[in-house]
Amino acid sequence: MLELKTPVLRKAGKPLLMAILNVTPDSFSDGGQYDDGEAAVRRARKMLAEGADIIDIGGESTRPGSEPVSAEQQIARVVPVIEALRRELPLKVPISIDTTLSAVAEAALAAGASMINDISAGRDDEKMLHLAAKQAVPIILMHMQGTPKTMQDDPRYDAVVDEVLGFLQDRIDAAVIAGIARKNIIIDPGIGFGKRKQDNISLLANLQRFVASGYPVLLGTSRKRFMGSICSVEAPNELVTATAVTTALGVMAGVQLFRVHDVLENRQALDIAWAIRQSVV
Repeated sequence: MLELKTPVLRKAGKPLLMAILNVTPDSFSDGGQYDDGEAAVRRARKMLAEGADIIDIGGESTRPGSEPVSAEQQIARVVPVIEALRRELPLKVPISIDTTLSAVAEAALAAGASMINDISAGRDDEKMLHLAAKQAVPIILMHMQGTPKTMQDDPRYDAVVDEVLGFLQDRIDAAVIAGIARKNIIIDPGIGFGKRKQDNISLLANLQRFVASGYPVLLGTSRKRFMGSICSVEAPNELVTATAVTTALGVMAGVQLFRVHDVLENRQALDIAWAIRQSVV
């Protein structure tokens, strides 16, 4: 069972929506829209009203081809927003920090965040896993082949599901060795991070295998480019329906956490799929 400081994710409980709040000038879909405290708070309020359970804040774009951002710059972007949100939002609403750097995570936790979302699964900064262990906070460990700058250059797999599962098990082992409680580990197959279209489809078709690991699974497909190639759509904000479809499929597969831009539409997809899943005999 995963427990946040407020236990919001329970084994076999209703899945949760993690709302994306990028305070960056260059994120692939919403860069520059919420990069000041007032705009971010307004956006967070709206997402909570639409049904978000967790707010995930990031100060570095990880779109394909993006350059890394220093810890100092990330802290300058995210800490004032987290402090503003913590003053405004109910304490029961968890705030997640989306970063691969322990210094950023530490500053964010001090400002009021209560979980870590690390797309490098602790590989970029050896101190990250130890920080999560010391602070006793949940951490999301994601699979990615390469780095955001290079990950889509020429990703290759022989058996993508097996390879991603193997990687995640290795990172789980590293997290446990670092002292992180198993109940605080969440895994993410990393849809769109160093994967071809067919790789992403294969992972989505086999979500049950990730769920069978016994760890809560996060699914992050929101507005991802591979869906646009299927739907013949280029603009990320035109992939809201496609994202909601994957949310419904994920609920039926047992996924417990969904990271999305568009809360209202995915809330509806989650609620309907959950009602159906609850009625399966």
